Amino acid sequence: MDYRNLGASGLKVPVLSLGTGTFGGKGPLFSAWGRTEEAEARRLVDICLDAGVTLFDTADVYSDGTSERILGTAIKGRREEVLISTKTGLPIGEGPNEAGTSRSRLIRAVEEALRRLGTDYIDLLQLHAFDAATPVEEVLQALDTLVRAGKVRYVGVSNFSGWQLMKSLAAADRHGYPRYVANQAYYSLIGRDYEWELMPLGLDQGVGAMVWSPLGWGRLTGKVRRDQPIPEGSRLHETADFGPAVDEEHLYRVVDALDEIAGETGRSVPQIALNWLLTRPTVSSVIIGARNEEQLRQNLGAVGWQLAADQIARLDAASEVAAPYPYWPYRRQEGFARLNPPAI
Repeated sequence: MDYRNLGASGLKVPVLSLGTGTFGGKGPLFSAWGRTEEAEARRLVDICLDAGVTLFDTADVYSDGTSERILGTAIKGRREEVLISTKTGLPIGEGPNEAGTSRSRLIRAVEEALRRLGTDYIDLLQLHAFDAATPVEEVLQALDTLVRAGKVRYVGVSNFSGWQLMKSLAAADRHGYPRYVANQAYYSLIGRDYEWELMPLGLDQGVGAMVWSPLGWGRLTGKVRRDQPIPEGSRLHETADFGPAVDEEHLYRVVDALDEIAGETGRSVPQIALNWLLTRPTVSSVIIGARNEEQLRQNLGAVGWQLAADQIARLDAASEVAAPYPYWPYRRQEGFARLNPPAI
């Protein structure tokens, strides 16, 4: 397993990490992802540690905190061997203070997460969404308090827009608060929106990407192909409406390219899709999921080898989409490109 710095921080993280959204499996979305209970979770953690995967990602909203609790049980007795990333900020109840990232909400959320995880510190705390109702200075001051108390080691965000993240970083620099070093973002061969604004920001500001849903919300598992319906039993039947819309022809064009390269390399479609992400600028870790041991071992096979340059170029071409404004002038007109060369 290779390790990379998490953004501009000194923290080394494995290039693959395990997402634990399947742990517990409560509610319409999380039960469709999987229903991993304690014994199986411990087995998956064992496999990860044997492979050098030491980073585990969860959130308080995953199955109403059950994911954190099961992860805490699975790592019991080996806390110093692992890195824990958890997220907070999305609604966990109907009360007015049970959502967002106010000082009150953040401090209480961390205390409750520590209790469920059975630990006294969180390696990486990420804000699950931008809270427009709370001043960024209040958020950052609360995070500074938690870091100084030793309850949180590093901080990051998830699902922020470029201006929201940059505003927060500027405020952190202005007041001397901890900077966000991680951005947990949706990114895949069929969802490359991350590249327009967040990737250049990450390069400029030292924010590393932790990629969620790297297989395009389950569409790049190798089970979905041109003229082949979504197979029975696929989670897409239950979860497609929760995730990003994808143009079918674009999806099939990408899958065709993946199939072609799979034939050349002897690797599976998801392994190639994951490996491609590890070639991208700013990517610190790709979060893989698994409902069982077989899926986990398959996904772990995405590392230890490299795509050829021409294979990467073909995947780039197959997955490219038209640039939105104001980015298309910089791709199509020489004068613009000279002033602002692309990040990739």
